Amino acid sequence: MLSRLLERARRQPHIFYPAMLAAVLLSGNAEAATPGRLDSGNTAWVLAASALVLFMTLPGLALFYGGLVRARNLLSVLMHCFVIGCIVSILWVSFGYSLALGRGNALIGSFARVFLAGADGRIVANGLPEAAYALFQMTFAVITPALIVGAFVERVRFGFVLVFAAAWLLLVYLPVAHWVWGGGWAAAAGAVDFAGGIVVHTTAGVAALVAAILAGAREGFPHRLDPPHSPGLTMAGAGMLWVGWFGFNGGSALAADATAAGAILATQLAAAAAGLTWIVAERLRFGKSTSVGIATGCVAGLATITPASGFVGAAGAVAIGIAGGVMCFFATALVKHRLRIDDSLDVFAVHGVGGMAGSLLVAVFAAPALGGGGYARGMDLARQLAAQAAAVAAAALWSAAATYVIVRLADMLVGVRVSREEESDGLDLATHGERAYDLT
Repeated sequence: MLSRLLERARRQPHIFYPAMLAAVLLSGNAEAATPGRLDSGNTAWVLAASALVLFMTLPGLALFYGGLVRARNLLSVLMHCFVIGCIVSILWVSFGYSLALGRGNALIGSFARVFLAGADGRIVANGLPEAAYALFQMTFAVITPALIVGAFVERVRFGFVLVFAAAWLLLVYLPVAHWVWGGGWAAAAGAVDFAGGIVVHTTAGVAALVAAILAGAREGFPHRLDPPHSPGLTMAGAGMLWVGWFGFNGGSALAADATAAGAILATQLAAAAAGLTWIVAERLRFGKSTSVGIATGCVAGLATITPASGFVGAAGAVAIGIAGGVMCFFATALVKHRLRIDDSLDVFAVHGVGGMAGSLLVAVFAAPALGGGGYARGMDLARQLAAQAAAVAAAALWSAAATYVIVRLADMLVGVRVSREEESDGLDLATHGERAYDLT
Protein backbone atom coordinates (compact mmCIF):
# COMPACT_ATOMS: atom_id res chain seq x y z
CA MET A 1 0.00 0.00 0.00
CA LEU A 2 2.78 2.43 0.91
CA SER A 3 4.58 1.85 -2.38
CA ARG A 4 1.37 2.56 -4.31
CA LEU A 5 0.83 5.81 -2.42
CA LEU A 6 4.42 6.87 -3.04
CA GLU A 7 4.08 6.17 -6.76
CA ARG A 8 0.86 8.18 -6.94
CA ALA A 9 2.50 10.97 -4.98
CA ARG A 10 5.44 11.12 -7.39
CA ARG A 11 3.07 11.39 -10.35
CA GLN A 12 0.61 13.87 -8.81
CA PRO A 13 2.07 15.22 -5.55
CA HIS A 14 -0.48 18.01 -5.23
CA ILE A 15 -3.27 15.41 -5.06
CA PHE A 16 -1.77 12.56 -3.07
CA TYR A 17 0.82 14.31 -0.94
CA PRO A 18 -1.11 14.52 2.36
CA ALA A 19 -2.02 10.82 2.48
CA MET A 20 1.43 9.80 1.25
CA LEU A 21 3.19 11.90 3.86
CA ALA A 22 1.20 10.49 6.75
CA ALA A 23 1.93 6.96 5.59
CA VAL A 24 5.65 7.65 5.21
CA LEU A 25 6.16 9.63 8.40
CA LEU A 26 5.66 6.79 10.81
CA SER A 27 6.62 3.85 8.64
CA GLY A 28 9.66 1.81 9.46
CA ASN A 29 11.54 3.31 6.48
CA ALA A 30 10.74 6.95 7.11
CA GLU A 31 14.35 8.05 7.47
CA ALA A 32 15.28 6.46 4.16
CA ALA A 33 12.26 7.89 2.35
CA THR A 34 12.45 11.48 3.58
CA PRO A 35 15.09 14.22 3.94
CA GLY A 36 17.48 13.98 6.85
CA ARG A 37 18.29 17.68 7.13
CA LEU A 38 16.07 20.18 8.88
CA ASP A 39 14.40 22.74 6.59
CA SER A 40 14.09 25.89 8.69
CA GLY A 41 11.63 27.58 6.32
CA ASN A 42 9.17 24.70 6.25
CA THR A 43 9.56 24.17 9.98
CA ALA A 44 8.89 27.83 10.73
CA TRP A 45 5.75 27.77 8.59
CA VAL A 46 4.36 24.60 10.16
CA LEU A 47 5.02 25.93 13.66
CA ALA A 48 3.26 29.20 12.76
CA ALA A 49 0.39 27.26 11.21
CA SER A 50 0.09 25.20 14.41
CA ALA A 51 -0.31 28.41 16.40
CA LEU A 52 -2.95 29.65 13.93
CA VAL A 53 -4.98 26.44 14.17
CA LEU A 54 -4.89 26.48 17.96
CA PHE A 55 -5.90 30.15 17.76
CA MET A 56 -9.00 28.96 15.89
CA THR A 57 -10.15 27.07 18.98
CA LEU A 58 -8.71 29.36 21.64
CA PRO A 59 -10.08 31.98 21.39
CA GLY A 60 -11.73 31.93 17.93
CA LEU A 61 -14.30 29.15 18.25
CA ALA A 62 -14.84 29.91 21.93
CA LEU A 63 -15.85 33.51 21.18
CA PHE A 64 -17.79 32.61 18.04
CA TYR A 65 -19.91 30.15 20.02
CA GLY A 66 -19.90 32.26 23.19
CA GLY A 67 -21.52 35.24 21.52
CA LEU A 68 -24.37 33.09 20.23
CA VAL A 69 -25.56 31.83 23.63
CA ARG A 70 -27.31 33.65 26.49
CA ALA A 71 -25.10 35.89 28.62
CA ARG A 72 -25.47 33.52 31.58
CA ASN A 73 -23.82 30.70 29.60
CA LEU A 74 -20.84 32.46 28.07
CA LEU A 75 -18.27 31.15 30.54
CA SER A 76 -19.55 27.61 30.22
CA VAL A 77 -18.89 27.67 26.47
CA LEU A 78 -15.40 29.08 27.00
CA MET A 79 -14.76 26.41 29.62
CA HIS A 80 -15.84 23.66 27.24
CA CYS A 81 -13.39 24.81 24.56
CA PHE A 82 -10.54 25.25 27.02
CA VAL A 83 -10.98 21.92 28.78
CA ILE A 84 -11.22 20.06 25.47
CA GLY A 85 -7.95 21.70 24.46
CA CYS A 86 -6.34 20.38 27.65
CA ILE A 87 -7.77 16.86 27.47
CA VAL A 88 -7.06 16.28 23.78
CA SER A 89 -3.49 17.61 24.00
CA ILE A 90 -2.57 15.08 26.68
CA LEU A 91 -4.37 12.18 25.01
CA TRP A 92 -2.87 13.03 21.62
CA VAL A 93 0.69 12.82 22.86
CA SER A 94 -0.07 9.81 25.06
CA PHE A 95 -1.41 7.55 22.32
CA GLY A 96 -3.55 9.52 19.84
CA TYR A 97 -0.74 10.42 17.46
CA SER A 98 0.44 6.84 17.34
CA LEU A 99 -3.02 5.38 16.74
CA ALA A 100 -4.04 7.97 14.15
CA LEU A 101 -0.85 8.27 12.14
CA GLY A 102 1.31 5.38 13.27
CA ARG A 103 2.16 2.30 11.30
CA GLY A 104 -0.67 -0.20 11.63
CA ASN A 105 -3.32 -1.70 9.40
CA ALA A 106 -6.04 -0.33 7.14
CA LEU A 107 -8.23 0.64 10.12
CA ILE A 108 -5.97 1.92 12.90
CA GLY A 109 -2.36 2.59 13.80
CA SER A 110 -0.43 1.10 16.69
CA PHE A 111 0.97 1.97 20.11
CA ALA A 112 4.55 2.01 18.83
CA ARG A 113 4.87 5.79 19.13
CA VAL A 114 3.19 6.49 22.48
CA PHE A 115 4.41 9.71 24.07
CA LEU A 116 6.19 10.41 20.77
CA ALA A 117 8.70 7.64 21.40
CA GLY A 118 11.74 8.11 19.20
CA ALA A 119 10.73 11.54 17.94
CA ASP A 120 13.57 13.47 19.61
CA GLY A 121 15.62 15.15 16.89
CA ARG A 122 14.02 13.03 14.17
CA ILE A 123 13.63 14.77 10.83
CA VAL A 124 10.80 13.61 8.60
CA ALA A 125 9.28 14.66 5.27
CA ASN A 126 9.99 18.18 3.98
CA GLY A 127 12.74 18.57 6.53
CA LEU A 128 10.31 18.87 9.44
CA PRO A 129 11.13 17.74 12.96
CA GLU A 130 8.64 15.05 13.84
CA ALA A 131 7.66 17.06 16.91
CA ALA A 132 6.50 19.88 14.63
CA TYR A 133 4.38 17.52 12.58
CA ALA A 134 2.87 15.96 15.71
CA LEU A 135 2.12 19.41 17.12
CA PHE A 136 0.39 20.53 13.94
CA GLN A 137 -1.77 17.42 13.87
CA MET A 138 -2.57 17.89 17.56
CA THR A 139 -4.25 21.21 16.85
CA PHE A 140 -6.61 19.48 14.40
CA ALA A 141 -7.45 16.88 17.02
CA VAL A 142 -8.23 19.70 19.48
CA ILE A 143 -10.64 21.67 17.32
CA THR A 144 -12.67 18.71 16.05
CA PRO A 145 -14.44 17.71 19.29
CA ALA A 146 -14.60 21.39 20.25
CA LEU A 147 -16.77 22.00 17.19
CA ILE A 148 -19.34 19.54 18.52
CA VAL A 149 -19.86 21.64 21.66
CA GLY A 150 -22.08 23.99 19.67
CA ALA A 151 -24.73 21.29 19.32
CA PHE A 152 -25.53 21.00 23.02
CA VAL A 153 -24.58 24.30 24.66
CA GLU A 154 -26.62 25.70 27.56
CA ARG A 155 -27.98 22.36 28.78
CA VAL A 156 -25.34 19.67 29.40
CA ARG A 157 -23.28 18.77 32.43
CA PHE A 158 -19.61 19.73 32.52
CA GLY A 159 -18.73 16.13 33.39
CA PHE A 160 -20.49 14.96 30.26
CA VAL A 161 -18.30 17.24 28.14
CA LEU A 162 -15.15 15.75 29.69
CA VAL A 163 -16.22 12.15 29.13
CA PHE A 164 -17.59 12.82 25.67
CA ALA A 165 -14.48 14.61 24.40
CA ALA A 166 -12.10 11.89 25.54
CA ALA A 167 -14.22 8.98 24.30
CA TRP A 168 -15.05 10.65 20.98
CA LEU A 169 -11.41 11.37 20.25
CA LEU A 170 -10.55 7.72 20.85
CA LEU A 171 -13.47 6.09 19.06
CA VAL A 172 -14.12 8.47 16.18
CA TYR A 173 -11.36 10.94 15.42
CA LEU A 174 -8.37 8.61 15.68
CA PRO A 175 -9.74 5.84 13.41
CA VAL A 176 -11.05 8.23 10.74
CA ALA A 177 -7.81 10.22 10.74
CA HIS A 178 -5.94 6.96 10.16
CA TRP A 179 -8.26 5.92 7.34
CA VAL A 180 -7.66 9.14 5.44
CA TRP A 181 -4.33 10.60 6.58
CA GLY A 182 -2.55 7.63 8.13
CA GLY A 183 -2.33 5.43 5.05
CA GLY A 184 -5.55 3.57 5.86
CA TRP A 185 -8.15 2.10 3.55
CA ALA A 186 -9.63 5.40 2.36
CA ALA A 187 -6.25 6.75 1.27
CA ALA A 188 -5.46 3.47 -0.47
CA ALA A 189 -8.79 3.71 -2.32
CA GLY A 190 -7.81 7.15 -3.65
CA ALA A 191 -9.90 9.40 -1.39
CA VAL A 192 -8.33 12.78 -0.69
CA ASP A 193 -8.93 15.33 2.06
CA PHE A 194 -6.48 18.19 1.97
CA ALA A 195 -7.21 19.68 5.39
CA GLY A 196 -10.12 17.95 7.08
CA GLY A 197 -13.44 18.02 5.24
CA ILE A 198 -13.88 14.33 6.05
CA VAL A 199 -11.67 13.88 9.10
CA VAL A 200 -12.78 17.06 10.89
CA HIS A 201 -16.00 18.53 9.54
CA THR A 202 -17.92 15.45 8.45
CA THR A 203 -17.22 13.55 11.67
CA ALA A 204 -17.91 16.55 13.92
CA GLY A 205 -21.02 17.65 12.05
CA VAL A 206 -22.67 14.23 12.10
CA ALA A 207 -21.72 13.73 15.75
CA ALA A 208 -23.27 17.10 16.58
CA LEU A 209 -26.57 16.10 15.00
CA VAL A 210 -26.71 12.80 16.89
CA ALA A 211 -25.66 14.40 20.18
CA ALA A 212 -28.25 17.17 19.80
CA ILE A 213 -31.02 14.63 19.27
CA LEU A 214 -29.97 12.53 22.25
CA ALA A 215 -29.41 15.49 24.56
CA GLY A 216 -32.84 16.90 23.77
CA ALA A 217 -33.86 20.47 23.05
CA ARG A 218 -33.37 23.46 25.31
CA GLU A 219 -36.34 24.69 27.27
CA GLY A 220 -38.45 26.88 24.99
CA PHE A 221 -37.09 25.50 21.72
CA PRO A 222 -37.84 26.59 19.05
CA HIS A 223 -40.20 29.47 19.91
CA ARG A 224 -39.06 30.96 23.21
CA LEU A 225 -35.28 31.12 23.02
CA ASP A 226 -33.31 34.27 23.70
CA PRO A 227 -31.38 35.74 20.75
CA PRO A 228 -27.54 35.72 20.72
CA HIS A 229 -26.39 37.86 23.62
CA SER A 230 -23.39 39.36 21.78
CA PRO A 231 -23.22 39.30 17.98
CA GLY A 232 -20.09 41.42 18.37
CA LEU A 233 -18.28 38.58 20.13
CA THR A 234 -19.50 36.20 17.45
CA MET A 235 -18.14 38.38 14.67
CA ALA A 236 -14.82 38.76 16.48
CA GLY A 237 -14.61 34.99 16.92
CA ALA A 238 -15.50 34.44 13.26
CA GLY A 239 -12.72 36.81 12.24
CA MET A 240 -10.26 34.83 14.33
CA LEU A 241 -11.50 31.61 12.75
CA TRP A 242 -11.09 33.10 9.29
CA VAL A 243 -7.50 34.19 9.88
CA GLY A 244 -6.64 30.98 11.72
CA TRP A 245 -7.98 28.96 8.80
CA PHE A 246 -5.00 30.08 6.74
CA GLY A 247 -2.92 27.86 9.02
CA PHE A 248 -5.55 25.12 8.93
CA ASN A 249 -5.55 24.86 5.14
CA GLY A 250 -2.25 26.43 4.16
CA GLY A 251 -0.34 24.55 6.83
CA SER A 252 -1.66 21.25 5.51
CA ALA A 253 0.80 21.50 2.64
CA LEU A 254 3.46 20.98 5.34
CA ALA A 255 5.75 23.27 3.38
CA ALA A 256 6.14 26.94 2.59
CA ASP A 257 5.49 26.45 -1.10
CA ALA A 258 3.11 27.06 -3.99
CA THR A 259 0.61 24.50 -2.71
CA ALA A 260 0.34 26.36 0.59
CA ALA A 261 -0.09 29.67 -1.21
CA GLY A 262 -2.80 28.24 -3.44
CA ALA A 263 -4.61 26.72 -0.48
CA ILE A 264 -4.62 30.04 1.38
CA LEU A 265 -5.88 31.91 -1.67
CA ALA A 266 -8.65 29.35 -2.17
CA THR A 267 -9.56 29.67 1.52
CA GLN A 268 -9.92 33.45 1.28
CA LEU A 269 -12.00 33.33 -1.90
CA ALA A 270 -14.38 30.63 -0.65
CA ALA A 271 -14.99 32.41 2.65
CA ALA A 272 -15.69 35.69 0.88
CA ALA A 273 -18.01 34.09 -1.67
CA ALA A 274 -19.97 32.17 0.97
CA GLY A 275 -20.33 35.20 3.24
CA LEU A 276 -21.78 37.29 0.42
CA THR A 277 -24.03 34.43 -0.66
CA TRP A 278 -25.40 34.07 2.87
CA ILE A 279 -26.30 37.72 3.36
CA VAL A 280 -27.94 37.88 -0.08
CA ALA A 281 -30.01 34.82 0.84
CA GLU A 282 -30.93 36.47 4.17
CA ARG A 283 -31.96 39.65 2.39
CA LEU A 284 -34.14 37.78 -0.07
CA ARG A 285 -35.77 35.60 2.58
CA PHE A 286 -36.01 37.86 5.63
CA GLY A 287 -35.52 41.37 4.29
CA LYS A 288 -32.31 42.04 6.26
CA SER A 289 -28.68 40.98 6.18
CA THR A 290 -27.30 40.31 9.65
CA SER A 291 -23.90 40.31 11.30
CA VAL A 292 -24.43 36.78 12.59
CA GLY A 293 -25.44 35.80 9.07
CA ILE A 294 -22.27 36.98 7.37
CA ALA A 295 -20.13 35.47 10.13
CA THR A 296 -21.90 32.11 9.78
CA GLY A 297 -21.72 32.27 6.00
CA CYS A 298 -17.98 32.87 6.01
CA VAL A 299 -17.46 29.92 8.36
CA ALA A 300 -19.63 27.77 6.07
CA GLY A 301 -17.41 28.70 3.13
CA LEU A 302 -14.30 27.91 5.12
CA ALA A 303 -15.63 24.49 6.09
CA THR A 304 -16.65 23.71 2.52
CA ILE A 305 -13.32 24.65 0.92
CA THR A 306 -11.23 22.81 3.52
CA PRO A 307 -11.02 19.39 1.81
CA ALA A 308 -10.45 20.95 -1.61
CA SER A 309 -8.23 23.92 -0.81
CA GLY A 310 -4.98 22.44 -2.10
CA PHE A 311 -6.50 20.87 -5.19
CA VAL A 312 -8.58 23.60 -6.87
CA GLY A 313 -7.98 26.90 -8.62
CA ALA A 314 -9.39 30.35 -7.91
CA ALA A 315 -12.58 29.86 -9.96
CA GLY A 316 -13.23 26.52 -8.28
CA ALA A 317 -12.76 28.07 -4.86
CA VAL A 318 -15.34 30.77 -5.57
CA ALA A 319 -17.80 28.19 -6.92
CA ILE A 320 -17.30 25.97 -3.87
CA GLY A 321 -17.81 28.96 -1.58
CA ILE A 322 -21.09 29.88 -3.27
CA ALA A 323 -22.27 26.27 -3.16
CA GLY A 324 -21.36 26.02 0.51
CA GLY A 325 -23.16 29.25 1.33
CA VAL A 326 -26.36 28.14 -0.39
CA MET A 327 -26.44 24.58 0.95
CA CYS A 328 -25.54 25.49 4.53
CA PHE A 329 -28.04 28.38 4.61
CA PHE A 330 -30.95 26.12 3.73
CA ALA A 331 -29.63 23.30 5.92
CA THR A 332 -29.91 25.51 9.02
CA ALA A 333 -33.61 26.05 8.40
CA LEU A 334 -34.16 22.38 7.57
CA VAL A 335 -32.60 21.09 10.79
CA LYS A 336 -34.14 23.60 13.19
CA HIS A 337 -37.53 24.41 11.69
CA ARG A 338 -38.47 21.36 9.64
CA LEU A 339 -36.82 18.56 11.59
CA ARG A 340 -37.14 20.41 14.94
CA ILE A 341 -33.65 19.34 16.08
CA ASP A 342 -31.99 21.72 18.51
CA ASP A 343 -28.49 21.66 17.08
CA SER A 344 -28.06 24.91 18.95
CA LEU A 345 -25.31 26.60 16.96
CA ASP A 346 -25.89 24.86 13.62
CA VAL A 347 -22.85 22.60 13.76
CA PHE A 348 -24.28 19.99 11.41
CA ALA A 349 -25.75 22.49 8.97
CA VAL A 350 -22.53 24.49 8.69
CA HIS A 351 -19.67 22.08 9.35
CA GLY A 352 -21.28 18.75 8.52
CA VAL A 353 -23.03 19.81 5.33
CA GLY A 354 -20.15 22.04 4.30
CA GLY A 355 -17.50 19.40 4.94
CA MET A 356 -19.39 16.67 3.09
CA ALA A 357 -20.24 18.93 0.15
CA GLY A 358 -16.66 20.15 -0.21
CA SER A 359 -15.31 16.61 0.00
CA LEU A 360 -17.49 15.59 -2.94
CA LEU A 361 -16.86 18.76 -4.94
CA VAL A 362 -13.13 17.99 -4.93
CA ALA A 363 -13.85 15.45 -7.64
CA VAL A 364 -15.43 18.13 -9.81
CA PHE A 365 -13.16 21.12 -9.35
CA ALA A 366 -9.86 19.23 -9.35
CA ALA A 367 -10.47 18.82 -13.10
CA PRO A 368 -7.85 20.76 -15.13
CA ALA A 369 -10.59 22.16 -17.37
CA LEU A 370 -12.00 23.92 -14.29
CA GLY A 371 -8.64 25.20 -13.11
CA GLY A 372 -7.85 22.34 -10.75
CA GLY A 373 -4.65 20.39 -10.34
CA GLY A 374 -5.83 17.28 -12.15
CA TYR A 375 -6.25 13.66 -11.15
CA ALA A 376 -3.75 10.94 -10.36
CA ARG A 377 -3.09 8.24 -12.93
CA GLY A 378 -6.05 5.88 -13.16
CA MET A 379 -8.43 8.43 -11.66
CA ASP A 380 -11.01 10.60 -13.37
CA LEU A 381 -14.03 12.54 -12.19
CA ALA A 382 -16.23 9.46 -11.76
CA ARG A 383 -13.61 7.38 -9.96
CA GLN A 384 -12.59 10.27 -7.73
CA LEU A 385 -16.22 11.01 -6.88
CA ALA A 386 -16.80 7.36 -5.98
CA ALA A 387 -13.74 7.33 -3.71
CA GLN A 388 -14.82 10.56 -2.05
CA ALA A 389 -18.39 9.37 -1.54
CA ALA A 390 -17.24 6.10 0.01
CA ALA A 391 -14.95 7.89 2.47
CA VAL A 392 -17.60 10.48 3.39
CA ALA A 393 -20.27 7.83 3.90
CA ALA A 394 -18.02 5.64 6.02
CA ALA A 395 -16.88 8.55 8.19
CA ALA A 396 -20.45 9.80 8.66
CA LEU A 397 -21.87 6.39 9.54
CA TRP A 398 -19.04 5.55 11.92
CA SER A 399 -19.29 8.93 13.64
CA ALA A 400 -23.07 8.59 14.02
CA ALA A 401 -22.92 5.08 15.46
CA ALA A 402 -20.01 5.74 17.81
CA THR A 403 -21.49 9.04 19.01
CA TYR A 404 -24.76 7.33 19.85
CA VAL A 405 -22.93 4.76 21.99
CA ILE A 406 -20.74 7.41 23.65
CA VAL A 407 -23.66 9.64 24.62
CA ARG A 408 -25.67 6.71 26.00
CA LEU A 409 -22.73 5.46 28.06
CA ALA A 410 -21.87 8.96 29.27
CA ASP A 411 -25.47 9.43 30.35
CA MET A 412 -25.22 6.30 32.49
CA LEU A 413 -21.88 7.38 33.97
CA VAL A 414 -22.30 11.10 34.64
CA GLY A 415 -25.63 12.17 33.13
CA VAL A 416 -26.11 14.42 30.12
CA ARG A 417 -28.61 17.12 31.13
CA VAL A 418 -28.49 19.64 33.93
CA SER A 419 -31.68 20.24 35.91
CA ARG A 420 -34.34 22.63 34.66
CA GLU A 421 -33.46 25.04 37.44
CA GLU A 422 -29.77 25.00 36.50
CA GLU A 423 -30.62 25.50 32.84
CA SER A 424 -32.83 28.47 33.73
CA ASP A 425 -30.18 30.01 36.00
CA GLY A 426 -27.46 29.50 33.43
CA LEU A 427 -24.48 27.18 33.52
CA ASP A 428 -21.96 29.86 34.39
CA LEU A 429 -23.26 30.19 37.92
CA ALA A 430 -24.83 26.75 38.35
CA THR A 431 -21.77 24.78 37.17
CA HIS A 432 -18.80 27.07 37.63
CA GLY A 433 -19.90 29.50 40.33
CA GLU A 434 -18.99 32.51 38.20
CA ARG A 435 -20.59 35.11 35.97
CA ALA A 436 -19.18 36.54 32.75
CA TYR A 437 -21.04 39.79 33.37
CA ASP A 438 -22.51 41.62 36.34
CA LEU A 439 -26.18 40.91 35.70
CA THR A 440 -27.51 42.67 38.80
